[in-house]
Amino acid sequence: MAQSPGDPPPTVPLVDSPSRAAHREAAQEGHEIDGPGTTHISDRGAAQRRVFHSKVDTIRPTYGFEDVSLAPGTDTIEPADVHLAQTFAGIELAVPILASAMDAVVDPRFAGELARLGGLAVLNLEGVQTRYDDPDAVLARIAAAPDDEVRLLLSEAYSQPIREDLIATRLAAIHAAGSKAAVAATPAAARRFGPFCAEHGADLFLVQSQVSSARHLATGYDPLSLEDFTRFMPIPVAVGNTTNAEAAFALMEQGAAAVFVGVGPGAACTTREVLGIGVPQVTAISDVAAARDAYLAETGRYVPVVADGGMRRGGELAKAIAAGADALMLGSPLARAEEAPGHGTNWGMAAPSPTLPRGTRIKVGTVGTLERILFGPAHVTDGSENLVGALRQSMAALGARTIREMQAVEMVYAPSVQTEGKSWQKAR
Repeated sequence: MAQSPGDPPPTVPLVDSPSRAAHREAAQEGHEIDGPGTTHISDRGAAQRRVFHSKVDTIRPTYGFEDVSLAPGTDTIEPADVHLAQTFAGIELAVPILASAMDAVVDPRFAGELARLGGLAVLNLEGVQTRYDDPDAVLARIAAAPDDEVRLLLSEAYSQPIREDLIATRLAAIHAAGSKAAVAATPAAARRFGPFCAEHGADLFLVQSQVSSARHLATGYDPLSLEDFTRFMPIPVAVGNTTNAEAAFALMEQGAAAVFVGVGPGAACTTREVLGIGVPQVTAISDVAAARDAYLAETGRYVPVVADGGMRRGGELAKAIAAGADALMLGSPLARAEEAPGHGTNWGMAAPSPTLPRGTRIKVGTVGTLERILFGPAHVTDGSENLVGALRQSMAALGARTIREMQAVEMVYAPSVQTEGKSWQKAR
């Protein structure tokens, strides 16, 4: 009988008919019924059983300095009772500060001044200091060049050959200035100049590349064997840079005297933009520190971890130590010193590349002496001066007498810590 528009819907049977039950059961199993007694695999049912594995499903969270904060505990101590001294790769340091191997930061005069203040400067073995009799003139030209001309100028300046006589001269000048002589070079230059540096008085050799690995594969040449290099070098060999715990552990196994952490965090470095690689520093430091602790437990040898780059203010220095660093390598913050040879500018070590620059010249200005930047008194309120004083004060507030104790303080995820209640400071 036909149903008229105003009639209620027909009653749904309470008991399935055999055909209805079969259809429902087949659908649940991923089949469809075309006709009586006929089924086939349903595309919809098969899709319901597929499992898709997306890379973003397993992305791990990582943390930079702005993502975390240090949580006070039960104890506090006097800042004067904080002990910052350590023996780093056989070199005594009064403060855990290393100056980056950047031409705008380190020359023999700067190395002597930082040594007087308790730190250690690392000279770029492939920079202008070892290519020119008068590097100051070259540095002044780079600092004064217009922005649209500086890239070509950098490429030309670094095209001159490295001279062994200048390497020997700079090593002697660093010693004469009262500092230990630490030098840095890429793996290729390390193979060529490492033994020469050791013979002419270098105290520490840093093999430094964009990303350091325990095993580098190449078909066009024979890569540097770190294990062989550390064995035949008569001085300590440090290695950088890495962000990976397994790689760091392997580098330690191959004889690294220290491991440097950081891929692309520096203010003058553009590696993260150009190549898309890098790990935020808090996570990277913590991961490599975990490798250091595991290596110590297995071998009894302690390999210092150096946080390299990404730090500008005292709070960031404190967070780097709390994340697990033993020492801190600074570039642009120290390029602002009157003693720095860059005339208020700085540039990344890969900036001179003629084919793919991964650094840029930045203008940081000159704000005062190196002593004021490290020990104050600060003339600003943003934490960029009196860096060591800020580190000492932070450790005291957290009850940490030593760097090792500072590595054990609580760290919390706090992305709002720098903005909470600070709206009136935005114009600062």
